[in-house]
Amino acid sequence: MYDQEHPAYSKLAAIGREITTKVKPRAVVVFSAHWQAGRDTIQVNTAEMTDLIYDFYGFPSHYYKETFPNVGSQEVSSKVLGLLNKAGIKAEGVKRGLDHGVWASFKCAFEPESNPLNVPIVQVSLFGTEDPVQHYRLGEAVSSLRDDNILIIVSGMAVHNLRDMMRAFGSPKPMPYTTSFDEALKDAATKPPAEREQAMAQLLKRGDARQAHPSFEHLLPIHIGAGAAGEDLGRRLWTYKDGSMSWAQYRFGDVAGGSSSL
Repeated sequence: MYDQEHPAYSKLAAIGREITTKVKPRAVVVFSAHWQAGRDTIQVNTAEMTDLIYDFYGFPSHYYKETFPNVGSQEVSSKVLGLLNKAGIKAEGVKRGLDHGVWASFKCAFEPESNPLNVPIVQVSLFGTEDPVQHYRLGEAVSSLRDDNILIIVSGMAVHNLRDMMRAFGSPKPMPYTTSFDEALKDAATKPPAEREQAMAQLLKRGDARQAHPSFEHLLPIHIGAGAAGEDLGRRLWTYKDGSMSWAQYRFGDVAGGSSSL
């Protein structure tokens, strides 16, 4: 967010401009790695006015003064709750702020002065599990939102190992598992829809999976996006392997038909 020279910044900004100028959604439903609810329960933010959650520790004081203009929607949150209940997924409405998995990336994609989003944002939790199929089903349950011009965005990372971040710092080469897992994710996410669910589930069983993701919450959002994609194909728009991280970005479906992004 502060390092505007980082390659990911301009790519997020480009996706944001594509969304505001071409997709033009009437609302956004977003799933973030930083909100996990119960093992069998999903939570949906029903608040119309939401504060930001500064869910990180030990950073300079100005990080905790960041703002991002946003408003929720009771109509959209009720629609999400209805779809989840219809799919047999236990769901409850709560009032909650936006965590930094949403607002930090959204400030890059939807810079408030130059490219404001200007539509309601409704955040939905992950399950409090590491079950890829459970999260794929969650995506399937909300897929029809896309038919109503509601954009589904999923916020995580393709590779996310904070433990190795300092060890990898300054190295011109990514960690070996960053490269291997990033490419495996591409192979799975771009499979034909009939093969995609199984391929995505197998990712968590790879030998390098726990190196790429010591815990899987930053990976599981793309399982939701893939599940929401229905018969639409996935495409990796861009990737950047950076030490123990990968900033890959994906879209499912054509711009005219809505998208789900990581």
